[in-house]
Amino acid sequence: MLVHELDLEKLNAGFETLKPQEIMDWAFREFSGQIAMTSSFGPESGVLLHMASLLDPKVPVLFLETGYHFPETLEYKESLVRRFGLTNVIDLKAEPQAKSDLERQYGQAPYEKQPDECCRVHKVEPLDRAIKGYEAWMSGIRRQQTDFRKSIRILEEYEGGVFKLSPLANFTSRDAWWYLKEHGIPQHPLFEKGYLSIGCWPCTRPIQAGDDERSGRWAGKAKKECGIHTFKELKPGGEQEPEKEAAEDIAPEI
Repeated sequence: MLVHELDLEKLNAGFETLKPQEIMDWAFREFSGQIAMTSSFGPESGVLLHMASLLDPKVPVLFLETGYHFPETLEYKESLVRRFGLTNVIDLKAEPQAKSDLERQYGQAPYEKQPDECCRVHKVEPLDRAIKGYEAWMSGIRRQQTDFRKSIRILEEYEGGVFKLSPLANFTSRDAWWYLKEHGIPQHPLFEKGYLSIGCWPCTRPIQAGDDERSGRWAGKAKKECGIHTFKELKPGGEQEPEKEAAEDIAPEI
């Protein structure tokens, strides 16, 4: 596998002024054939999936099939796959032995007794195994969503030489809403019922007016992340805040 040596400072400074589609176009060329994306097929997922489909409908789309999804999520997934012509959606599942061990230790509802372990077995470990086959992976997380996500850089490098791209880092929920409307993309069927962020059904609740958009995830618990965006350690030197310099001299070629 080709080892990439990238100037993250220069690239991130330039990316701050580019549209998500331009960032993705750069990434698909830079990591040609060695980039995948993750999608929860939840609210707003249609934005990144649509953008990706216009650039490369064959891009691997990794979906964490935990076995606990709402039926509406699985139906929405199938409808977007057909609508966008995505041809390489890959379901990632827990290792049978790990799942069996989890249920033996915590019962048939491990999400109630130990949600972190449940997420580790059903999400973190399957994703970790999958992304080892790629040089880069792309997700639709945004800085506006949580305090942890406020500090993400558009391009980050993790230990082991894996790059993570967040093209929608600067998107707001309003930006996402308008993108879906502009392109006639249907919203997740549970969105109108107050589910602004949707994961597994046992750990997702509708939110109240004025609540944080992810407050319905693991409601009543301190947990805010399933772990797939926090399990990898950033490569030393990768924690700096995004640069705000003008892009005329530093934007990457697109």
